[in-house]
Amino acid sequence: MTQPTSLDLSLQAVGKRYPSAQAEGGVLQVLTGVDLDIPAGQFVSIVGASGCGKSTLLRLILGLDDSYEGAITLGGEPVRGTGPERGIVFQDHRLFPWLTVAQNIAVGLRNAAISNNEKRDRVAEHIALVGLEGFEQSYPHQISGGMAQRVAIARGLVNRPRVLLLDEPFGALDALTRARLQTELQRIWHQHRIPLLLVTHDLAAPAPPGDRVVISQPPPARPPPPPNAPLAQPPHPPRPTHPPTPPERPPASTQPHTASQPPGRPPA
Repeated sequence: MTQPTSLDLSLQAVGKRYPSAQAEGGVLQVLTGVDLDIPAGQFVSIVGASGCGKSTLLRLILGLDDSYEGAITLGGEPVRGTGPERGIVFQDHRLFPWLTVAQNIAVGLRNAAISNNEKRDRVAEHIALVGLEGFEQSYPHQISGGMAQRVAIARGLVNRPRVLLLDEPFGALDALTRARLQTELQRIWHQHRIPLLLVTHDLAAPAPPGDRVVISQPPPARPPPPPNAPLAQPPHPPRPTHPPTPPERPPASTQPHTASQPPGRPPA
């Protein structure tokens, strides 16, 4: 029997590579030696530029890709495949347009072994949690983008996962809505106290949400140049050895002058 541990999510020396004809050696190393422990109740934000493997890391934790180096454990147990103990919120809300707000949240309970009455209670609880009372029967096209993202957060939490993953959840929102939702997410986290792992590339934000911020950098795509190596200069087009020949002057008109066109001054 596995001993209980306070670490709800642990990554040890996690690496991920893809075959690539453009990369040196035919292999693109996206992640290298990632070590990260997220204790119960902690909110961690991973900040990094596009292309540094943030979303790839979430895919591995979510169980969508089991071909990687190292180990990923949740509550001391290895992560194998997808499971209801890991929730996910994407950059775009991905709501079903033909379902209401309440029905979209209930999608997160489709495989839950609970009664229909408990499902209704859970949905109502999470509608209140994200502040959408009165919009239960609204459709996605009838609510704002920020409200739709709240529905997505409620859907990710309604099954009471062990950890909630957030992949650029505010990236498609304007600055004011993004700031408001960051505050809402902090409030929800304080209320639920489950581990949250958020990834973002928004380095311009005043402060990413959470109580820990991890900076992610991409692995080098090629070996660095030797010290004091001259910088490569862009090629210049060849300079002409002679000045360009001016275009020939068009011949003077030989047509007779008309009354509307006075003749020029006769030659001296």
